[in-house]
Amino acid sequence: MTSLDYPLLFTPVYKDYLWGGCQFAARYKRAGTPDIAAESWEISDRPEGLSVVENGPLAGRTLHGLLAADAAALLGPAAVRGSGFPLLVKLIDAAQWLSVQVHPHDDNAARCGGEPKTECWYILAAQPGAQVMAGFVPDASEARFRQALTGKKAAALLQSLPVRKGDLIFIPGGRVHAIGAGCLILEVQQSSDTTYRLYDWDRIGADGQPRALHVEEAFRAIRWADPTPSFTPPAGAQTVAPGVSVQPLIASSYFRLDRVALGGAWTLPATAGSFQAWFAAEGSLRLRGAGFDVVCPHGRTCLLPAAVRDFSVAPASGSAAEAVRIAPGC
Repeated sequence: MTSLDYPLLFTPVYKDYLWGGCQFAARYKRAGTPDIAAESWEISDRPEGLSVVENGPLAGRTLHGLLAADAAALLGPAAVRGSGFPLLVKLIDAAQWLSVQVHPHDDNAARCGGEPKTECWYILAAQPGAQVMAGFVPDASEARFRQALTGKKAAALLQSLPVRKGDLIFIPGGRVHAIGAGCLILEVQQSSDTTYRLYDWDRIGADGQPRALHVEEAFRAIRWADPTPSFTPPAGAQTVAPGVSVQPLIASSYFRLDRVALGGAWTLPATAGSFQAWFAAEGSLRLRGAGFDVVCPHGRTCLLPAAVRDFSVAPASGSAAEAVRIAPGC
């Protein structure tokens, strides 16, 4: 077995933003989380939250270091040396509303001075009445939105969407959005940490000052012709093995997500020349292949390098589990 021929587990990197909660410890039985854990960066090649391998012979190595050593074995033959890992996978625990914000998109990121960021949210849990905001209502305009911000009424021009467990919301770069209180989310995004805040609910930061806003940068990043978003019902699930079904959630040029219901083992062929990641949404996962037998605990994410060949995935205990499979875009 070559060193990149097994599933990699990474030590979570926590962010203690003031709007966070405590669900990572309570729901997933994690130890060592901060008192407030807003985000858990599961797979990251970002210097502000770099993933470190915690299992197997590569324990202690960074994702960035592995890419520098052998990007093709990790990403696949199409990897561009030095380009980094294309995605950032994180969990978000929103005990309070996040700011009203926007990210640049591919066409305007350089002009905005940031990095493009298109993302999607898979709702892992939602309290009754939980909602998100995504995109403008039909009669919004640049002038009206600027006026609404001045009057602290930005929410009136944003589309509110009630959410529940299992929903998938797509947020392309340039779409104004906010995550509501009571949402636990798996977020998959372009590898970027550029966020422009438009409104932060008049919150005071840890330094006793209002958190910084980036209104003019945001206005340059917004897609003003962005269509009003709505939920698109996911495609039907397809049975792929006895007791195993796969339901496509989203397929974009940046990432693809599938919900996998595991009532037994599923043997998959080689990863088709690319990496994939598995998040254990319900129960734990057992991944077996030539020379490895790795358990991905409930609420954790494992990365299968492109060098991994045929493998099987099954519930690690009990008779059933549920996973979200993450792959690069199509």
